[in-house]
Amino acid sequence: MSQRSYNQLWADAQLELGRLLNEELPAEPPRPEKDRVVFFQRLAMRYVRYIQIFRQLEKVYDQVVHPQKRRDIRAIVDGVMGRVLELKNEMVEKEYSEYHYMDDVLHVLKLVPADLEIPIPRYFISERSREIQERKAMLTEILNIEEFTGSPEPPLTEDMSQEEAIKIIQMLERARQGRQRAKLYEESKNMNRMYGRKDPGSAEIELAAVCIQKVWRGYKARVRAKAAREEEMIFLGMVMDPKYHVPCPAEITAQANEAYFRIKQEEYEEDYLKSVVAVTNQLRDVEGSDMSKTMKQQIRQWFIECRDATGSFPDYPDVEDGGSALIFAEKDPQQLREELAAKEEEESNNKPKGKEEKKEKGKKDKGKDNEEEEEAGLKMLPSAFLSDLEAESKKFSDFWKTRDESQNFSQRHEVELIKEQKRKEIETEIRLQVDEQMRQELAEWKLNKDKSGKSKGNAKKKKGSKSGKKKKKEKDLTSDRTVESLCQELVEQGLLKKADDVRLQDYLGDYNYLGTTLRQNDIEPMPSLSDVRQVLSLYAILPLGSQVVHEKAPLIKAILLVGPAGVGKKMLIHAICHESGANLFDLSPLNIAGKYPGKNGLAMMLHMVFKVARLLQPSVIWIEDAEKMFYKKVPKEEKELDPKRLKKDLLKSLKLVKGEDRVLVVGTTKDPLSADIKSLCKMYSKIILIPRPDYGSRYILWEQLIKKQGGVITRALDLSSLAKISDGYTPGHIVKAIQSVITKRRILRQANRPLIASEFVAPLAKIDPVFQEEEEALKTWYAKTPLGKKRIKAATGKEEEETPAKGKNAKKKGKK
Repeated sequence: MSQRSYNQLWADAQLELGRLLNEELPAEPPRPEKDRVVFFQRLAMRYVRYIQIFRQLEKVYDQVVHPQKRRDIRAIVDGVMGRVLELKNEMVEKEYSEYHYMDDVLHVLKLVPADLEIPIPRYFISERSREIQERKAMLTEILNIEEFTGSPEPPLTEDMSQEEAIKIIQMLERARQGRQRAKLYEESKNMNRMYGRKDPGSAEIELAAVCIQKVWRGYKARVRAKAAREEEMIFLGMVMDPKYHVPCPAEITAQANEAYFRIKQEEYEEDYLKSVVAVTNQLRDVEGSDMSKTMKQQIRQWFIECRDATGSFPDYPDVEDGGSALIFAEKDPQQLREELAAKEEEESNNKPKGKEEKKEKGKKDKGKDNEEEEEAGLKMLPSAFLSDLEAESKKFSDFWKTRDESQNFSQRHEVELIKEQKRKEIETEIRLQVDEQMRQELAEWKLNKDKSGKSKGNAKKKKGSKSGKKKKKEKDLTSDRTVESLCQELVEQGLLKKADDVRLQDYLGDYNYLGTTLRQNDIEPMPSLSDVRQVLSLYAILPLGSQVVHEKAPLIKAILLVGPAGVGKKMLIHAICHESGANLFDLSPLNIAGKYPGKNGLAMMLHMVFKVARLLQPSVIWIEDAEKMFYKKVPKEEKELDPKRLKKDLLKSLKLVKGEDRVLVVGTTKDPLSADIKSLCKMYSKIILIPRPDYGSRYILWEQLIKKQGGVITRALDLSSLAKISDGYTPGHIVKAIQSVITKRRILRQANRPLIASEFVAPLAKIDPVFQEEEEALKTWYAKTPLGKKRIKAATGKEEEETPAKGKNAKKKGKK
């Protein structure tokens, strides 16, 4: 695609965004919706439409080379991303579930399940590639130094018993004898062939020829039948044409163009930054003095007008109020008199009111309460992103949409735009300097007129009243140490680790196609692995990747992943770190056992981890076996490890994490039943239940993992049967079975003996699956969490009965 095509794609996305904004920001506020199903349907529709806009804008931002356009597109991408998170949060609060099924919405919008996948912006990694590489190099260097200093001598081999040594020697001797016997057997077979040859007669030759012809004709017939069958399947669209398995020339060209545009982005960005510096210096030198003179003249004129209108000089506006920016409205003396009269009226209104006024106010308040009761229903929550999206959309329609770029074919930056932007910044800088000078000048004028200096004292009192009490800051226990030294210590202690190169797309799973149908029949479906992938993209990767989104979107500090062993919880942790470019800290109870003993040591460890996590954000703090921290009763064998030592202090440290700190705590557990559920839910605001894979996910897992291991899938391999018999097995179990079957030797023999399903049955039979009882126990446990309780109440209709009762109790309390 060309730059013109990407500009058109941007315009199309902005058009759809404008339609959505008109629906979300109508001229008149919409009435509350009483039907929960209709309200959720409206939410889901907007959610899916925002995801489509997000996908388009992310693609445009990745390929557009114009530096100034990219900045505006980035602001819109962040706004749309934040709005998606807000709608997701609202759907969770209205449906009381982390997972939502939108089969009907996809049908209405004519979309496929792949369109629901949350796109992960590529700029999370590309714009921080140097920083991420430097951190990886630093961690690798520290690990290499630790390995070198930690094990200077070669490791000693473990002592072997006599029985083990004899067993190994016997195995090797038997293997040697077997190879020798095979060799002798092959030689004797060849000798028998040589001596067993006789001169065949004419009849035997004819019979041999007929036999060969039969075999050959049968073989050719089977080949033709197979080719005809494959051709028919390709024609019917049941099998992909082999030529499409290899990237076509058009795809290769498109990939080359994308790489070329990314190189151009870096080049144009450097030119733009240089031009910004040059234009800023030029404006400051040429227009700076004129701006300063003009401002001073306007401010002096305002001083004189106020003195003529009120008889005294005004107070100079504070820096917090905008300084002299408030003066440049150029108000005449009549307007100033009206403003002063309005202030006097406000002061008189602030005086204590009489009984009659209070009664009237009480009547009005009662009337308002009745109106609110009549308009009870479901409303959209206030948004922190809609105002920004509206401003950016207006900016596009007013400026970029109608701009003629026929002369800017190469899409380089425009100097006039830089001047307009920097002129405002320079004006702000100069205004601050002018304000300081004019405050002194105003003070001199006041002293000349009134030597008492009361106004000066009042001004000081005002300033003193505005300055509130300073909040206590967290003590820095390592103020004398550098970040590098802290990182080195954390790596040496095994608390800071290197994340694996795992992408979220590698977490394979199919879409749940029956979710909406099951819920309509009052059956709660188990989420698919695709739903888990989508939820983690929204809750973890997008907020960690964007600072703007993390500050304004609903804040999520801690997530708990619950699921049986082998469902991929650890893989998801590494995928979150890889996709968002985050650092990985390990505070698992088993990992910190014996490290930093005592209360002071524990405080120092948490301080170091959270300090480095903030300085090198985004960061993920991983707690494996999170249930150990909240044990109801600590097992005897784990008492020495003291797994509950982080219980109180970690919660305190987590409370200090603010919106600007891109730090996320992620816990994983396979046995949440052994923990105190109240403490666990208090720690983790989001609890995500990861189930065993369903049939569709298992089919995809078998197919993709066999290919990844080096296997070739043919008609002889019945994947459907494998997916059926592996019900109850997790992705980890399937990986173990595939690795045990598809060895290097088996890969070499695939040409003569293709893979079949029965080969994988024996390795699977040796593994214990996740039984139905274990899954039901996890479901029952999840129903006891705050969100699970709300879900059950909403399903049974108890919530609707409780809401009016709460209103009556509130009225009684008000009367008291």
